[in-house]
Amino acid sequence: MTHAEKYIVKTYSGLFESLSSISKLELLEKLAKSIRKDTKIKEKEFFKSFGALASEKSAAKIPMRFRKIGHSETK
Repeated sequence: MTHAEKYIVKTYSGLFESLSSISKLELLEKLAKSIRKDTKIKEKEFFKSFGALASEKSAAKIPMRFRKIGHSETK
């Protein structure tokens, strides 16, 4: 964590003390969503960096798809 980030957290944490419990829970929910979003973006960037395939298909079905594409191009 950078010095600036530590300062921001310290400053905002003082403001959070005056919030109601419901407001704090809503804030936590929004922070959690933000973290999940960041995680998904980083995961996509990771796969892109290696040229990996991001697919829901099993490893056995992926080569079959490429074989089908290859056969249709030769016809």
